[in-house]
Amino acid sequence: MIDAGELRKGVAIELDGSIYLVVEYQHVKMQQRQPVIRLKLRDVRSGNVTERNFQSGDKVEPVFLEHRAVQYLYIDGSLYYFMDNDSYEQIALAAEQIGEAINYLKDGLTLEILTCKGEAVSIELPTSVELQVIETEPGFKGNRATAGTKSAKLETGIAVQVPLFIDMGDVIKVDTRTGGYLEKVS
Repeated sequence: MIDAGELRKGVAIELDGSIYLVVEYQHVKMQQRQPVIRLKLRDVRSGNVTERNFQSGDKVEPVFLEHRAVQYLYIDGSLYYFMDNDSYEQIALAAEQIGEAINYLKDGLTLEILTCKGEAVSIELPTSVELQVIETEPGFKGNRATAGTKSAKLETGIAVQVPLFIDMGDVIKVDTRTGGYLEKVS
């Protein structure tokens, strides 16, 4: 058992017979009251997101998740297929289990799959991925005091804000934690 105050984003816990991943963690201190820990939790099997509040002294049961290197292969209906890099076994996950990470999946991407007691429950993306810009408006120079940005649609369908010098066909690096532009690759 661990104290609720020790929880952080990405930690897996067991509550009411289900396994949850901490999506968001917030420590709230209220005047003349005991601090409250607000958690946004995602059920690893169903993908449902719930919010729970804990007191700083509450105990929760941690869950050990095994990380295995996999490669993203393809999508078939609502199932996403991955190949284990060691055993070459194919693993299928539903869209609900993957969550927001769907926006960064492209063929051949190497990432980690999280398993609990032999069952695949979720994926963990690398901190950044390289994606090609497929649609953006041309950047115009003008009188401005700060650098401007524009919207760009990437090969996976996600839209991000990029600097004005980025054109269609460019490959950019995107931060998977924040969804923000990092740098131009080519």
